[in-house]
Amino acid sequence: MAGMQSSRWWNVSHPGSLGRVITFLGQGRMGVPMARRLMAAGHKVTTWRRATGVPVAEAVTGAELVITMLSDPAAVREVLAAALPGLRPGTTVVEMSTIGPEAVRELRGLLPESVGLVDAPVLGSVGPAAEGTLTVLAGGDVSGCRAVLSVFGQVLELGPLGSGAAMKLAVMSALVPAQVLLAETFAYGEAHGVDRGALIDVLSGTPLGALAERLRVPSAETRYSLAHAAKDLELGAWEGASMAAAARARLGQARAAGLGERDLTAIAEHVAGPGERRAVPLNLATIPATNGFYSHAVRVGDMLYVSGQAAFDEQGNVVGEGSMEAQAEHVFQVISRILADQGATFEDVAFIRTYLTDMADRIAYGRVRRKYITGTAPASTTVEVSKLFMPGLLLEVDLIVALPARA
Repeated sequence: MAGMQSSRWWNVSHPGSLGRVITFLGQGRMGVPMARRLMAAGHKVTTWRRATGVPVAEAVTGAELVITMLSDPAAVREVLAAALPGLRPGTTVVEMSTIGPEAVRELRGLLPESVGLVDAPVLGSVGPAAEGTLTVLAGGDVSGCRAVLSVFGQVLELGPLGSGAAMKLAVMSALVPAQVLLAETFAYGEAHGVDRGALIDVLSGTPLGALAERLRVPSAETRYSLAHAAKDLELGAWEGASMAAAARARLGQARAAGLGERDLTAIAEHVAGPGERRAVPLNLATIPATNGFYSHAVRVGDMLYVSGQAAFDEQGNVVGEGSMEAQAEHVFQVISRILADQGATFEDVAFIRTYLTDMADRIAYGRVRRKYITGTAPASTTVEVSKLFMPGLLLEVDLIVALPARA
């Protein structure tokens, strides 16, 4: 499925079945096996992922249920906003990403009243997703989608809209810090001559036994990425959460060291490792890859240096050729993902430099920039250049960002 375009899976083994017409938005580690289970259960499934370039409004046209399994609140808002023209009255959106209750309430305001909304994040990773043994934490009226959700595993109906999202963050606020605590426990043991295997054997007789066993050998397969664990703690942050805050700082360090796409169990090797590089290159899987001659950003302490970002896609093609507004929108979306990966926002931008091939485009560029950079502007330079590194590019933007301090 990794190479598929937006595609319809028409189940042919259940002729005349009661299968629903479903669009599944997001084909990452969890989305792929979950969509396959729906197909196997007799539903008509359309799958969509960002990299295909297929308009999301086209993918949701005619769907009774639209399921989202995406990376973070910003991605869910962006995708559902683009889907609005294709959502028909009576459609129900089932939001299964981990985005938190505040974001769910924002989605309710974004969607028309004629479109239903259920929040249903899950507990479990890739294996349970394939096996149908996830725990679905549902908030809102699930009467119209309970049978579909049961394809994924046990469905817990937790109350009004937002209840599932709140429960998911509450659970992760316990499970993720516990794994960081165990990683530090192992590091302490190793520093004092305690055999890790023996320590895990002793811990197996305690309530922490199952988590300790997961850390015995860090998973080679990414079941629950370290970056997603950090994001979940950031979403669940509150002033009194001192233990979660300390765990979030540890995960931030590991993410800055390049472990973001590794399984969360990699935190054990990070804590036991020799320490961080002073200059840490960052290249996110959620934005077009570089050509290998530069990194998208480099973190040095609590400063982030973002390379010049331009409007091109995963295949190296120019996005929005001839349109300054389209190219600027693409550039600022990419920058927003880089910032979010490091726990920052546009308010943390200290300096922004823009290269335009035609200064006459600065007004159109400014309209887009003001959508993202609000309030008091950062230090800024805008210059006109004769050409950029790829024909058709109209602008390039680089930044210096002051990141949230790490404990």
